[in-house]
Amino acid sequence: MTSLSMFITILKCDMLLAYRNRHDLINPLVFFIIVMVLFPLALGTDSALLQNINVGVIWVTALLASTLSLDSIFRSDFEDGTVEQYTLANQSLILIVLAKITSHWLSFGLPLIIIACSIAAFLSINIHVISTLFITLLIGTPILSLIGSVAVALTIGLRGGMLLSLLILPLYMPVLIFSMLAVNHASENLSVEAELYFLTGILVLALTLAPLATAASLRIRLS
Repeated sequence: MTSLSMFITILKCDMLLAYRNRHDLINPLVFFIIVMVLFPLALGTDSALLQNINVGVIWVTALLASTLSLDSIFRSDFEDGTVEQYTLANQSLILIVLAKITSHWLSFGLPLIIIACSIAAFLSINIHVISTLFITLLIGTPILSLIGSVAVALTIGLRGGMLLSLLILPLYMPVLIFSMLAVNHASENLSVEAELYFLTGILVLALTLAPLATAASLRIRLS
């Protein structure tokens, strides 16, 4: 089996499993929707206040929802022994890890982007701000999956949700900071190129290093 065919096979398999066990990924999305519905109710009807706060709430809630979904990347494979087979297989573990991260983003990150932008439109947020929000989520959510995979691999089998959150939330801060700066500048009709460049740089760095670190973490946990 070539590397490309192996990548596609694992990706298809994980997407099928995600569909069959969709409650694991739907629950974080439902959490995201509930928080976004309740937050405007708590703030009242002040449209100016909602315009200034809602986009920030969308990004923070998306970040928290992402942490709830990360455990699904390797949990089932660890429980049935597939992770051990991955490490023993005559295939690149890094490529296998990258396929699983891609599957997680397609099954969770992509629906999250669609839901977030739909909610932003429902809240009557400026179209320029929504487009910037879309771009930051499109760049930022893969970073969340990539960085999160490292922490998940380190804590695999421990069932420590709080431990995973403590490990991962500080690493998410640069993504949140640059994303919010971009959205705030868009709301003030300022250039957002610098923030998007920084986010793209973080994505390239994460795409280069996270699969390596995740593969090494899996080997350490199984040794």
